Amino acid sequence: MVNTKEIKKITLWGLGLNIVISIIKFIIGVLGNSQAVVADAAHSFSDTSTDMVILFGVKYWTAPPDSKHPYGHQKIESFITILIGLVLLFAACGIGYNALVTIDEKHTAPLKLFTVIGPIISIVFKEWLFRKTYQIGVKNNSPSVKANAWHHRTDALSSIPVLIAVVASLFNPKLLFLDHVGALVVAVFILKLAIEVIFNNINELIDTGISNEEKQSILAIIKKNPNVIGFHKIRSRKLGSSVYLDLHLEVDGNLTVSKGHAISEEVKSSLIKGNSRIIDVMIHLEPNE
Repeated sequence: MVNTKEIKKITLWGLGLNIVISIIKFIIGVLGNSQAVVADAAHSFSDTSTDMVILFGVKYWTAPPDSKHPYGHQKIESFITILIGLVLLFAACGIGYNALVTIDEKHTAPLKLFTVIGPIISIVFKEWLFRKTYQIGVKNNSPSVKANAWHHRTDALSSIPVLIAVVASLFNPKLLFLDHVGALVVAVFILKLAIEVIFNNINELIDTGISNEEKQSILAIIKKNPNVIGFHKIRSRKLGSSVYLDLHLEVDGNLTVSKGHAISEEVKSSLIKGNSRIIDVMIHLEPNE
């Protein structure tokens, strides 16, 4: 069961921290003459947009099935997760482009010592936010919340090369070009995550089935039922964090309809209990020949 209050609470925490951290890093970057820290601030601010998307979307993807949407609204979560990926993609392109076109520019002023505070704050607080958000995402089996958590993690990780670039530039002014390189590394981090998030959820929207590992675990559960003689045509459909299954079961053809139905219900119950992602199973009974 998805705990919407829990998701909203951690997302609001993330929204507040992202706003504060991005403002602090932007001010430090501008006053400290660091393009990398300013780029890192833009990355942090992009996190606020994904927080807003989740706060808006969780109300809709957790809505129960209705007459127009008999399978529920879970695919809205996949769509929202793709939006998060697109935000990351545009942020990466903007930061990377700016770093490349200005890499040969001379710094008119040296970096200031206090500039290191920006990436340090980001590393500490965004790593904490990643852990808390990812924990909630796993608990609620929510790909969008987990994607948002990774957005926080990339902010923390991408601040590491920024910190290295700033420190190196402070020790040796000839290494000021590393400030631009640090901004470019930030862009690469974001771009990689964006591509993964987008394509993983496009696969869900086009009804890509479950992984082979997950399918094998399902087969093992079915085989445990002694009344099942055979099975085939196992198909799966992802709906956000949930999975629908349909399959054909082969049972003794001499069984009564009532007994055959009881067997199918046993298999269905064991599948749902054995895999928390499965929310419904459609079973077609066939006589074994």
